[in-house]
Amino acid sequence: MSENMIISIIKDAVQTGLMVAAPILIVSLVVGLIISIFQATTQIQEQTLTFVPKLIAAAVVGLIAGPWMLHTVVNFTQRIFSLISNIVQ
Repeated sequence: MSENMIISIIKDAVQTGLMVAAPILIVSLVVGLIISIFQATTQIQEQTLTFVPKLIAAAVVGLIAGPWMLHTVVNFTQRIFSLISNIVQ
C-alpha cells in the first residue's frame, strides 16, 4: 500500500463525508439565517424559535435526500472493500 493510495483513500473519504453532510448542513444554515433575520426584524428573542424549524428542516431533507446519501455511502464502502481485497491478493 503506497503513500499515494492512502492519500487518495483519505481524500475520497473526506469528499464523501462532505457530500453526504452538505444537504442537511446547507438547509439548516439557510433556515437559521431566515429565522435570525425574522427575529431581528420583529425583535423576538426566543432561543427555541431557531431550534425547532432547523430540526424539522433537517428531518425533511434527511427524508428526501436519504436514499441518495445511503447510495453514496454504500458506493464508498464498496470501493474501500474492493481496495482491501486488491491489497490482500
